[in-house]
Amino acid sequence: MRVLENIISDRGSKYAVSGAACTSEAEARALIKELCRKKKFAKATHHTWGLLTDQGPIKNDDGESGAGMVIIRMLERENLRNHVVVVTRWYGGKHLGGDRFRHVQDAVRIYMDDLAAGR
Repeated sequence: MRVLENIISDRGSKYAVSGAACTSEAEARALIKELCRKKKFAKATHHTWGLLTDQGPIKNDDGESGAGMVIIRMLERENLRNHVVVVTRWYGGKHLGGDRFRHVQDAVRIYMDDLAAGR
C-alpha cells in the first residue's frame, strides 16, 4: 500500500492519502484495516475511499458525506480501475465546510501524481 502522510493541513485538520491495487469492497476494507494497524491511522476521524471495479463504482464516505463520490469522479476521470484510493482525515476541531471537498480532491490529485511518478 502506498501511503502519503501529512499532505494537507487546514484549521487543525490533517490529511493523508493512501492506495493500492484492489478488486473488491472486501479487499478495500481489508486494506483499510491494515492501514489502521498503524496507531496514527487508527486514531483518524475519517477514512473516505473510492474504488472503480469492473462491476461498477464502490465508495464509502465514513462520515464525510459526499466525499466518496469526489474520489470516484476523479478515478473515472483518470480511468484508474481496480485501485482503491483512501483519503484519511484527522479532525482538527473546526468545520471546513465546502473546503473539505477541495482537500479530498487535492489529496487524490497528489496521490495520482505520485503514482504516475512511481510507475
